[in-house]
Amino acid sequence: MELTITGYSTALFSTWYFVEELGLLLDAGDGLMSALLQKSRKINHVFISHADRDHLTGLLQFNQLNAREGYPVIHYPKDCRSFPYMQEFFSRFDPYAVGTQWRPVTAGDELRVKDDIVVVPVRNGHVPAPPEVMRSLSFKVYQTKRKLRPELAHLSGEEIRKIGMEKGKEATTMEVRTNILSYSGDTPVDDLHRWEDTKILIHEATFLEREEEIKVHAHKNKHSRLDEVIEMVSGSNIEKLILGHFSSRYNAEQIDAAISQLCERYALNIPVYSILPGETVVDVLGGESVNGQK
Repeated sequence: MELTITGYSTALFSTWYFVEELGLLLDAGDGLMSALLQKSRKINHVFISHADRDHLTGLLQFNQLNAREGYPVIHYPKDCRSFPYMQEFFSRFDPYAVGTQWRPVTAGDELRVKDDIVVVPVRNGHVPAPPEVMRSLSFKVYQTKRKLRPELAHLSGEEIRKIGMEKGKEATTMEVRTNILSYSGDTPVDDLHRWEDTKILIHEATFLEREEEIKVHAHKNKHSRLDEVIEMVSGSNIEKLILGHFSSRYNAEQIDAAISQLCERYALNIPVYSILPGETVVDVLGGESVNGQK
């Protein structure tokens, strides 16, 4: 499936990604409505990774312009108390913007957003919390298909049809899932195998320096460094990488030069795209990759 991804992501200020074909919004920072305009009406499901303001303050205008019966559905980490407060505020501030559904979710939930699309939240380590508390999530998006069970491959079409009529479709077919897109949200690199088998990975890369050179960890929440993200991806079978959430302390030349150097160092031969600080990128995958790969 070809995906059109538009996004903006600058650490501390705003992050959001719109996946047009799926009607999905991943995080909802400031500026998303002025960038998307009428295209925002295509969004049915919003997935918020955590309650930092730069990931959710765009919800106010989005909800005011797009609320309708049953939609949008706003999915958020179940233990983030900010969201029930927001829901109550929205109901008072925009009493005519009704119909929005607010759904707390946890790691491992299976959220079907289309007939063939399932989103699965994944716990991450951005917000320190006990294991049972869910305050920061990543998301994996799967496309599902029904496939003939291999043990029935030798049977004729008529024989398979009869089995289906007698025992139901589960007896003849099985669901096959393809991880077409993953979104890290804000997170450190704490699991080198988390994103294996994903087609497209959107991952944060807040810092360019090595860990010992980083002086500030805002609110003590944890982020990723570019070098560890590239190293992780180089050991996986990810097909395309989108990097964002860079700190505004870096300029475009510094970021793209660092990406190119690290891709060469780790022999990363997949296309790598960057969302540079202060820039909205329309159709990220339709543009040129930083490392010249296609």
